[in-house]
Amino acid sequence: MTSEVCEFTVKGMDCGSCAGKVRGAVERIDGVEDVEVSHIAEKLTLKLDGSKTDRAAIKKAVSKVGYEIDDHSDHTHVHEIDPDKHWYETTKSRHVLLAGAVLAVAWVLALIAPTLSVWAFVAATVIGLLPVARKAFALLITGQPFTIESLMTIAAIGALIIGEAQEAALVVFLFAVGEVLEGVAATKARASIRGLSELIPKSAWLEENGATREVPASDLKIDQIVVVRPGDRIPADGVITEGTSGIDESPITGESVPLTKSEGDPVYAGAINTEAVLRVRVTKEAHDNTIARIVELVEEAESARAPTERFIDRFSRWYMPTVVGIALLTVLIPPLLLAQPWETWIYRGLALLLIGCPCALVISVPAAIASALSTGARQGLLMKGGAVIETTAAIKQIAFDKTGTLTRGTPQVTKIIALQGDEADVLRTAAAVENGSSHPLAVAILDRFADTPFKVENAKAIAGKGVTATLDGQTISVLSPSAANIDDDQVAMLEAEGQTVVVVSRDNRPIGYIALRDEPRDDAKSALAELREMGIGATILTGDNERTAAAIAGELDVDFKAKLMPEDKLSAIRGMAGPVMMIGDGINDAPALKQADVGVAMGSGTDVALETADAAILRSRVVDVPRMIRLARMTMGNIRQNIGIALGLKAVFLVTSILGITGLWIAILADTGATVLVTINAMRLLRAKP
Repeated sequence: MTSEVCEFTVKGMDCGSCAGKVRGAVERIDGVEDVEVSHIAEKLTLKLDGSKTDRAAIKKAVSKVGYEIDDHSDHTHVHEIDPDKHWYETTKSRHVLLAGAVLAVAWVLALIAPTLSVWAFVAATVIGLLPVARKAFALLITGQPFTIESLMTIAAIGALIIGEAQEAALVVFLFAVGEVLEGVAATKARASIRGLSELIPKSAWLEENGATREVPASDLKIDQIVVVRPGDRIPADGVITEGTSGIDESPITGESVPLTKSEGDPVYAGAINTEAVLRVRVTKEAHDNTIARIVELVEEAESARAPTERFIDRFSRWYMPTVVGIALLTVLIPPLLLAQPWETWIYRGLALLLIGCPCALVISVPAAIASALSTGARQGLLMKGGAVIETTAAIKQIAFDKTGTLTRGTPQVTKIIALQGDEADVLRTAAAVENGSSHPLAVAILDRFADTPFKVENAKAIAGKGVTATLDGQTISVLSPSAANIDDDQVAMLEAEGQTVVVVSRDNRPIGYIALRDEPRDDAKSALAELREMGIGATILTGDNERTAAAIAGELDVDFKAKLMPEDKLSAIRGMAGPVMMIGDGINDAPALKQADVGVAMGSGTDVALETADAAILRSRVVDVPRMIRLARMTMGNIRQNIGIALGLKAVFLVTSILGITGLWIAILADTGATVLVTINAMRLLRAKP
């Protein structure tokens, strides 16, 4: 039996450490491989060999380590995150409130009945410690002995044994409070992602046989027609079949200015119809619409760990056992070799155990990355994981495709020169060859030719050169001047003006030239100036001729390389001092996007823009390129701050605990405090405006 991909929902994960425990619980099971866990998406994905293990074994293993698990692999998964409870409604929070109440009673008794208070502190410790100890034992069975739960259990029991019941109760309570705070932070991060999902309306007005009726938006099928009234959100990705209106796409792309769209234009689920009634033909079902796929990409990105995160995971694996070893030596050496009192050094050793918890360190990277991914998604900047963010922050060179990236991608026919016949015949022949093509030059020619083009046979695109076809037994073509072996002063003059010229031929004899111009985007010049200020070099890589490329590059004040075939672009990127980012339209530039250290596709919600590259800029704005790099740099700065906070506090309290300056409750407060500080610092990125 072959392996199948299984997906589970796992509730109760508050941080990357929790995700690690779930991963550790299942990856040791025979027949399980490729385990991915996202605590933000509350999702466990793995490959399972059913001949060795069944799904029930996975669910049992995860349940044993204290997390709720639900199997969604056996039915269609439509992405939807269940609303989280309020913090005080969770079992964990109620347990903390109970332990806190008993602890408060114990302190009151300490003032009026000291003898009774000892038992109250013991009770508070036991109440708080029970779920922790249960989880520690379950993790121990799965081969995870060095966890915060096991260290907490040893420290609390040890404190009780040496008569420090008050400290034991306080330590357990502070630890539980820290866990609740982590849960609150995770809930906020999930809410940010859920906000995207909730942009899609729950219902839609379906039109059938001339009548409309309200149906759930999730039930819409491809090719059905929906009516979208002014002020309504569009319920599905689709194409306008009737009507003209302003469409506010800010929920998807972050672009605040509504775009006027009419018949034939694409629209996206969650966008707002601002002006007039529209009829829209559905092109994608609910689980496959742009927002659902953006959310899915963000969640996948969160489980794609950065190199720094992987390093910290490896570091924490030896860091915790090392600290446990130091704690053991601290307990044994002074009493055995120096005749020091056992109680003093057991107490200090227990404090060291609590410092051995790497929680703050482990979550320092994923917390920052989750916040950055969420912020980027809301602003139309998609980066597929921590590794992409880390590389983007280090970018030194950017290679730009020209057409549709730095330019608007919608050239207009500016001149037609007939060498044989008349201009109408040249245009008619070109339109016949280009009919059906989505290339910007083809679209411009077809826009100029108002009639229905002739039907041709054997149409074939030649990469980087043009298109050929057969019409009435003759070979007709639209080629670049170099591909058509044309050396003409008229062509040179037009190209010197920054225009693109194509040669229209019949049976390899040129019958005319068509000149087209594609203007730079309005924000291209300012974006390139920003990149220069950031110390990042930029180069245009284009298949266009030298003169056209020089005209655009001169206007934008940027370097360029022209007349490049797809393989030439790969060579150019390899020759750049890296790390190198490639910005393209995600279709013609797929090989170059893959070759670059970071490939970024520009395009508002297109399939390719979301799937082929490492990152995507949904607003198709050049100014978003420096914004994406700034967001990545802010994230890496945040990660460095988090690691500094986590390791700095550990180092200070490691020394003070050995010297006896600080005790158990300060040690756990330092750990919980570091975790809270790191989480709050990471959440600052949710409000980042790069």
